[in-house]
Amino acid sequence: MALDLSTIMITCLHGLVYGVLIFLVASGLSIVFGMMGVLNLAHASFYMLGAYIGYSVLGITGNFWLSLVLGPLAAAAAGSLTQRFLLRPVHAAGHLFELLLTIGLALVILEVVKWGWGTEPLATKIPAALEGSVQILGSTYPLYRLFVFVFGLAVLGVLALVLFKTSLGMIVRAAITDPVMVSALGTDTPMVFNAVFALGTGLAGLAGVIAGPILGIYPGMAQVVAIDAFVVVVVGGLGSLLGAVVASFLIGELQSFGVLLFPEFSLILIFLIMAVVLCIKPQGLFGEKG
Repeated sequence: MALDLSTIMITCLHGLVYGVLIFLVASGLSIVFGMMGVLNLAHASFYMLGAYIGYSVLGITGNFWLSLVLGPLAAAAAGSLTQRFLLRPVHAAGHLFELLLTIGLALVILEVVKWGWGTEPLATKIPAALEGSVQILGSTYPLYRLFVFVFGLAVLGVLALVLFKTSLGMIVRAAITDPVMVSALGTDTPMVFNAVFALGTGLAGLAGVIAGPILGIYPGMAQVVAIDAFVVVVVGGLGSLLGAVVASFLIGELQSFGVLLFPEFSLILIFLIMAVVLCIKPQGLFGEKG
């Protein structure tokens, strides 16, 4: 298939936008699973929960920016309660109990969503300020998609700044690496873990709110994004924020160009790249051995 420069550019932008969305989900999953050792298969359900709550806030208030705040906050609050009252008591029993618990939680959240919002797809209105489009190499590109990309990069920058350049981030990384020592120094490590877990689910909820106008809101949205998010975590390396960034954009571009060039094989491309990475480097691109 012959591709002109405009088509390549638009397809590349689509991949970057989807990569940003996947990063917002996968970054929290990488931190919670890779760094805290907590297996949460319900993580993508908080992405769905944030999307639905954001939809309701937008419907009630008509304010997209308010939904962009309250949707993630609700997902973070739900994540905090989940970690405190469900996952913390069973964490010492091992990953099997976490696996069973979070699968059940995902099913519960799915049924709550169906009961509260129904099973039909819901359309989210794009804010008026972002409804237009811009010209790129002779083609038009939706302004809202560019906003999602820039906004996602801003969140990535803030997250990296907090984790690696502040005393709070140092405490979080130390508590994850050696919780016993950090507790001995007077830090409330259970509270730190709870905050990190809430941050992860809040990021997933944020992705759900901004993805609504692009990908739609429907009960199966969690299962779709969960697959890509887990692939990102495996390919990038458990606990690696840089790995999550690189793998997210890699998967986004594979999805975008795969649909364009090999639509019949696009669904298996991400699993193919995951298999190749695991064969070459089982710990992931930026993961540490052990």
